[in-house]
Amino acid sequence: MSRWWTETVAALGDVVPLPLAALILLAVALLVALGWYFFPAWIPRRLPRLGLPRWRRPRLPRFRLPRLRRRARRPRTDPPPVRLPAPRLPEPAAAGLGPADRLAAEGRYAEAVRERLRDMVRLLVVRHVVEPRPGLTVVELTEAAARTRPQVRPTLHAAGAIFSDLWYAQRPATAEHDRRMRELATDLSRELTGEEPR
Repeated sequence: MSRWWTETVAALGDVVPLPLAALILLAVALLVALGWYFFPAWIPRRLPRLGLPRWRRPRLPRFRLPRLRRRARRPRTDPPPVRLPAPRLPEPAAAGLGPADRLAAEGRYAEAVRERLRDMVRLLVVRHVVEPRPGLTVVELTEAAARTRPQVRPTLHAAGAIFSDLWYAQRPATAEHDRRMRELATDLSRELTGEEPR
């Protein structure tokens, strides 16, 4: 086997210089790799037609069944679309009543702060200050609300800072955080409606 290989390489070297043969082999390998990578894009969708005559199958007589009279189809009428009423967002809980106060009374101040922030977001949505969008961050919420009502930026920024400290920075929540968040909710309600929440 090795003698055959040596003689074949020597015979090839007599006809084509070995560096050129290596270059040709490299080019062929590159073409095969490109063909493999782009397969089947390089294959034509239709084979070219040759100018050979086509054989046609002789037509056989068809046996036809007598036609039956079909009933005229009634036009299909879809039922009228049912219009659902637009979902109503619940009014934000009043600052003195609601789940946030229950959570604060239980000593769960971080959850109470989160619930007060949710009430603030509900108020912004109900007053059409921001569009309801799931996954909105506190910073995005502040920016979206400030575009419509610039006066709410400081209030929302302060509320977002408290929320971020407690939920993202994992700082321990205290009653002072809840009290401050209640004040910010009252301020936001006053800035949006002109009246204090009950």
